[in-house]
Amino acid sequence: MTAPPKEDPKPHNFLRAIIERDLQASGQAQRLWGGGPGDAAHHAAGAPDPAKIRTRFPPEPNGYLHVGHAKSICLNFGFAEDYDGICHLRFDDTNPEKEEQEFVDGIIEMVRWLGFEWDVGGTSHLYFASNYFDFMYRAAEALISAGLAYVDEQSAEQMRANRGDFTTPGTDSPFRTRSVADNLARFREMRDGRHADGAMVLRAKIDMASPNINLRDPAIYRIKHAHHHNTGDRWCIYPMYAYAHPIEDALERITHSFCTLEFEDQRPWYDWLLERLVDLGLLSHPLPKQYEFGRLNLTSVMTSKRKLKAMVDEGIVQGWDDPRMPTLVGMRRRGYTPESIRKMAADTGASKTNIWIDYSVLDIALRDDLEGKAARAMAVLDPLPLKLTNWAEVFGSEGHREPCHAPAHPQRPELGERRFELGPRLWIERDDFAETPPKGYFRLFPGNKVRLKYGVIVECTGCEKDANGRVSAVLAKVLPDTKSGTPGADAVKVKGTITWVAAHDAVAAEVRLFERLFATDQPEAEGRDFRDNLNPGSKTVVQGWLEPSLADVPADTRLQFERHGYFVADRHDHGGAQRVFNRITTLKDGQRKG
Repeated sequence: MTAPPKEDPKPHNFLRAIIERDLQASGQAQRLWGGGPGDAAHHAAGAPDPAKIRTRFPPEPNGYLHVGHAKSICLNFGFAEDYDGICHLRFDDTNPEKEEQEFVDGIIEMVRWLGFEWDVGGTSHLYFASNYFDFMYRAAEALISAGLAYVDEQSAEQMRANRGDFTTPGTDSPFRTRSVADNLARFREMRDGRHADGAMVLRAKIDMASPNINLRDPAIYRIKHAHHHNTGDRWCIYPMYAYAHPIEDALERITHSFCTLEFEDQRPWYDWLLERLVDLGLLSHPLPKQYEFGRLNLTSVMTSKRKLKAMVDEGIVQGWDDPRMPTLVGMRRRGYTPESIRKMAADTGASKTNIWIDYSVLDIALRDDLEGKAARAMAVLDPLPLKLTNWAEVFGSEGHREPCHAPAHPQRPELGERRFELGPRLWIERDDFAETPPKGYFRLFPGNKVRLKYGVIVECTGCEKDANGRVSAVLAKVLPDTKSGTPGADAVKVKGTITWVAAHDAVAAEVRLFERLFATDQPEAEGRDFRDNLNPGSKTVVQGWLEPSLADVPADTRLQFERHGYFVADRHDHGGAQRVFNRITTLKDGQRKG
């Protein structure tokens, strides 16, 4: 029967429909589970699978996860949660030259950061394709023995030429008719390291005239004398991804193998291989089924691992976790929340076609999440001094400090209050003063009155200028008996309110203002070099002044700087006397791209 809906029903899409259809069918109900991955005999000795479905997130550990991976993570782990299933985290580590333990560790960290787990009922479902190399080799020999695979000694160029194209059938390899004994002997020579890289490959024997080029005797093993992060130097032959992946799914009893559309043409090969291994007694029904969904693309984002690495290597960005990077470590450092990324993934659903969405969709999800969480604070990012010239007259002495307070969050009284002080010297934003104001300007200009937020009303009397004629300070006088929250505070009506911090207790901070890394929606469109579309203003660093409540906030604290947007204390550079804040996003999408 279909699993009952959760308390928060999820948006329906075609992948959910497939799962629910399959749960109603009898085939999956007969699936046995041997307690861990294994072949037909292993699972035959097991018990009925306690998981109603099994999905998997199968990254190759050759780089850091990016926002595009988040979609697959959320789909696979999310479906498992919603339908009383289990999602495996599996590393497709079949390419030793590009894979490193650093990336394994980073992937584990980021999947957990998104809020997902693969330990279920005391059992870890963290797996490595390389742990199945023995079975994959056994399966390859079984295919050879059945006349379904052969060792091909053509050069890579010859194989490419003989493969044909979409209008021309392929040509059989001259080695295709070798005997089973000769093929087994040559394959074992490959395994034993007796041949150089590229000297030969093992190919499945299917149909060189197939209209699906993926069925024209695909390569399944190649020689590669390379150290592997998990198996060391035990192997010098490695399975091809397209051969390894369906086997991994079958050994793990995956029910629904969800992948992006570029794998659609591989599905016939996926099914052919698994059915042959069932015929040979190595695997058993029910077999996993592959289903494809459209890739989610965000505007102004590039997710090619090779090109992201180029940006790191060329110093365009300061590492994989640069807050402008679309990597999950970069987005975490920027201040994005796991909840906002999961919401974006859920809201965009699953489509049968590749789709583009504007990056602002993610920022909207982020603002929705932070609005109810992030404590408020005042900050001045383009500081201009404000001198209150009658301070001593109103408060009795120049040294007087007037206490003020404000809620940490306007809708969350349990978070308490912020406390700070007014003094005769303040910092305000430079654009809060205009010597000659434009129409509709309600902030400080000579003769105009404004409220200092949470404080008093002041009237601008003029300004001071430096030798170059630039405004160096604003002059104003305090209107007595106008302090916020006191009787008569509203007797004087003003149209403008501005934020401020007092010079005597302001906290100095380095504030990093980030924009989109690229200046165009699709930085690689029409074959353009992504370097030509870099946004020169993607990072601006300013010296800001913050209210004293932020003197000791720990790294990773997210806040709303009133008027400016959402910020986070940088997870690496913030600490002690060094205060560093990154802007996550503005309060609204007022810029073209962020």
